[in-house]
Amino acid sequence: MNLSLGPLLYYWSRDDILAFYDQAAIWPVELIYLGESVCSRRHLLRLPDWLALAKELAATGKQVVLSSQTLIESESDLKMLRRIVGDGGFLVEANEWGAVRLLSEACVPFVAGSTLNIYNHETLAVLAGLGARRWLPPVEMSGAALKSLLAHAPAGIETEVFAYGKLPLAYSARCFTARHFNLPKDDCQFRCLDYPDGLPLGTREGKPFLTLNGIQTQSAGVYNLIGELPSLRELGVASLRLSPQSRHMGRIVEAFQQALDGEEIPADLPRLMPGPAVDGYWHGRAGLEYGASSC
Repeated sequence: MNLSLGPLLYYWSRDDILAFYDQAAIWPVELIYLGESVCSRRHLLRLPDWLALAKELAATGKQVVLSSQTLIESESDLKMLRRIVGDGGFLVEANEWGAVRLLSEACVPFVAGSTLNIYNHETLAVLAGLGARRWLPPVEMSGAALKSLLAHAPAGIETEVFAYGKLPLAYSARCFTARHFNLPKDDCQFRCLDYPDGLPLGTREGKPFLTLNGIQTQSAGVYNLIGELPSLRELGVASLRLSPQSRHMGRIVEAFQQALDGEEIPADLPRLMPGPAVDGYWHGRAGLEYGASSC
């Protein structure tokens, strides 16, 4: 079982993005996902920049995957998707079914992202037949449901599980960050740049509820399966996806690698997280719970 670094879900400055991946080149992650998967208005790095970065990381021995946009809203988005598929230099993560179609028609293997909503082995078999070589379960899938699905999964396809980070729960054509500031989506003033780990949203009682990240809605808590490594190994999971955060990401990666190596989980891990730990979905409970036991 190895570690993967998921695509950057937030909008950071160009310098911050390049500095982040300069550090990631030496982290013990085997796979690195690159590209803009959330919002097409985020273009401080454009496709040629992502491809150049991909080549640099590949030269260090990393396996690089290009992540496609999750919500295709315009002809320009579709053109970008076609360019990613047509590049041919790197594996692509398909995050919506249009990408699956283009990749299948091009007869190239791909990663089936979690937003394809694969809930049963029949759907997984269809995707494997179309060229999927790795897949991610939906983030709300429980360990028990995954075990049942994998008992009938097609041979030869790897499973990657979202194991750390604020959960990407939903996408919308509306930009909730812009709405928060009473701005139209097309004149959002790129306010996401002010929130490198998303904009926290609380209840009227002041409790953490959700995180706004442009058109993406995330959990307020940080999904953390570091304590579930034995069960993940038993299921035959190949990769654990760690989602980037603006601070302490190197320490998070190190903590997961230590746990994989059989060492104790660092006591300071909660202090490094941009939100409270949650793992309820894995146990078939409410997502905001933590430390729940399976029934």
